[in-house]
Amino acid sequence: MANVIRAADVEPVEMLSGVQRRTLSCGERVMLVQFTFEKGAVVPLHRHPQEQAGYVVRGKLEMRIGDETHLLKAGDSYLAPANMEHGAKVMEEAVVIDAFAPPREDYK
Repeated sequence: MANVIRAADVEPVEMLSGVQRRTLSCGERVMLVQFTFEKGAVVPLHRHPQEQAGYVVRGKLEMRIGDETHLLKAGDSYLAPANMEHGAKVMEEAVVIDAFAPPREDYK
């Protein structure tokens, strides 16, 4: 059964100061989440058992994955392997779409 979720219909959750998330879709093996970041927001270094692949829709952020730091802008994508430490500093207002596999229970 297919489901259609419209981002505007999903109530945002404020995760951290300047960071909101909307869980757009969730299946048995993958989850899609939209993050909206204010300029200056920080996502502290963290890790989780899910793989996380992301796509920067707009904006600019400095993303650290493991020991490497990258400046990402609209059109760039990234992969944070399972259990690898990662975090971000937001250089300008940004929207990022992340896929998590398997889904994160805490984002459902």
